[in-house]
Amino acid sequence: MLNVDEVILTNEEIRRYSRHLLMPEVGLTGQKKLKAASVLIIGAGGLGSPAALYLAAAGVGRIGLVDFDVVDESNLQRQILHGTSWVSKPKLASAKARLLDLNPDIMVETHETVLTSANALEILKDYDIIIDGTDNFPTRYLVNDACVFLGKPLVYGSIFRFEGQAAVFDARVGPCYRCLYAEPPPPGLVPSCAEGGVFGVLPGVIGAIQATEAIKLIIGQGKPLIGRLLLYDALSMRFQELKLRKNPACPVCGENPTIRQLIDYEAFCGAPIHEHEVRTEFDITPQELKAMQERNGRGIVLLDVREPHEWEICRLEGAILIPLRELPARLNQMDPTREYVVYCKTGGRSAQAARIMQAAGLRVRNLRGGINAWSREVDPSVPLY
Repeated sequence: MLNVDEVILTNEEIRRYSRHLLMPEVGLTGQKKLKAASVLIIGAGGLGSPAALYLAAAGVGRIGLVDFDVVDESNLQRQILHGTSWVSKPKLASAKARLLDLNPDIMVETHETVLTSANALEILKDYDIIIDGTDNFPTRYLVNDACVFLGKPLVYGSIFRFEGQAAVFDARVGPCYRCLYAEPPPPGLVPSCAEGGVFGVLPGVIGAIQATEAIKLIIGQGKPLIGRLLLYDALSMRFQELKLRKNPACPVCGENPTIRQLIDYEAFCGAPIHEHEVRTEFDITPQELKAMQERNGRGIVLLDVREPHEWEICRLEGAILIPLRELPARLNQMDPTREYVVYCKTGGRSAQAARIMQAAGLRVRNLRGGINAWSREVDPSVPLY
């Protein structure tokens, strides 16, 4: 953070932030602290969008953004930093343009890269506060450990379907993320938002809470979410709070830490930092499936392992539906003389299904990339979702 005594607000800034200046908890001193502060947001997506917008509007002087993705049409349901005109263009370019349009007096720095153990400390070290807007476990553990090593507060948020969480982790005065979640869940147990969905306004609520906590930390007012986990259920419109305690045996912030440097987080979590195509030894590409159908369509059974509400969106002609969760109990319905091609949305769930079926002695292939790949490569009349 810059020296607050050296910060000057222009007449234009005084007009812009007048509603803050009228509040004694913020006032001129607090607004100068905001201008002097720097916040890094990991991810310019669902959580990063509202967090970045409110921090920019509040006058945080330097906002950093880390992302490597492009804007997709499916982002626009919740990622309010971006608009239709930015589809297929880099998220960071879209985000920077929007934030500077909202507040041209701030500085926006972009880091268009995948955050890894090799670059995390260098990227995070020059910011006062870190906001975690990621959607995968390897990056959450990476960001947490980096913040512990650098002695920086981490404003955490996560979302799934209708539920969200928020907390502030600061190992100098309270627990870290590992104190709450010592181990990641088994790979595949928790589906991503791309597979499980997310209520469009949910990240707006959690992202705004993250921005709130960052601003409170900067101006030194209120009681931050340190040692507390806030749970939000949008369907019931209820908030709950759990008390968190520092784990003395925590491997990164405990009394005798065993992790003293950044590790291989993809190996630790058994999952990639960013989603890429699931590949198995029994894959079949959409083009290969099309050719197989043309040669011997009657000998193939197309098995859809998505959920019924996804089946309603689109399906492959002639397919049968058995959701993945029902598959183990329905293996006795399978014909061992037939060859099955199993598919889902993007190939992840169907890969699990193919392994289950193969272990049961069935002949099975997995449609690589799922029905979305079929739509892109073979039949664009099938809706992409």
